[in-house]
Amino acid sequence: MKSRQKVRLGIILFSFFLFPITFYYLSPYLIIQATSQGIINGSFILFSLLFLSSLILGRAFCGWVCPAAGCQEAISRVREKRVIKGNWLKWIIWIPWMSAIIVLAVRNHGYDKIDFLYQTTFGFSISNIYSTITYVCVLLLIVLPAFIIGKRSFCHHICWMAPFMIVGRKIRNAFKWPALRLAADNDQCTQCQTCTNNCPMSLPVNEMVESDKMENAECVLCGSCIDGCPHSVIRYKFKV
Repeated sequence: MKSRQKVRLGIILFSFFLFPITFYYLSPYLIIQATSQGIINGSFILFSLLFLSSLILGRAFCGWVCPAAGCQEAISRVREKRVIKGNWLKWIIWIPWMSAIIVLAVRNHGYDKIDFLYQTTFGFSISNIYSTITYVCVLLLIVLPAFIIGKRSFCHHICWMAPFMIVGRKIRNAFKWPALRLAADNDQCTQCQTCTNNCPMSLPVNEMVESDKMENAECVLCGSCIDGCPHSVIRYKFKV
């Protein structure tokens, strides 16, 4: 394993270890509760930052920072089944959820207060038995699909954060400003499929290289394909 991947895995594992502290800042429920009270809470701010970051960095958060990534990639060491369909399922969750937030915001005539630490105790998510139960339920929502369905199933099928970044990336692609992305020299590819086998998101990377279409809505820019390629065919690129 190359140093960059060791650093990446170290970061997402550390992020996962902090998840008991931070999971309220990723909560899809608290943003609704706060919106009903006219409050911009921590998850509102974080989801907004994820969208803004995706305009330049795509879904790099998913590959390099997300606590759910650390959990799922640890599980993938013992459950290596690839996930190749069902990416549309998360939109069934995201669209009604976002609609509810917008309706509540309109009914309350917008927001009149910012409380980043909303419902936390001195910034900590877990402070009592109820928040502990909530944390366990969220953890099961991440862990069980990874064991039952396959690698990063939560990212493919459930995650309510991914659509923010997918939408942001599509906006970037429409306007074509410089952003972090993958590029490949397909004439040097030997079709060994190491990139596909290494991809934590189960993407057909070798096919992407062959067709010279390296953009994929499910790509988390983790660099596993770059660092695993024996011929250095794939690379990061920060251009249009």
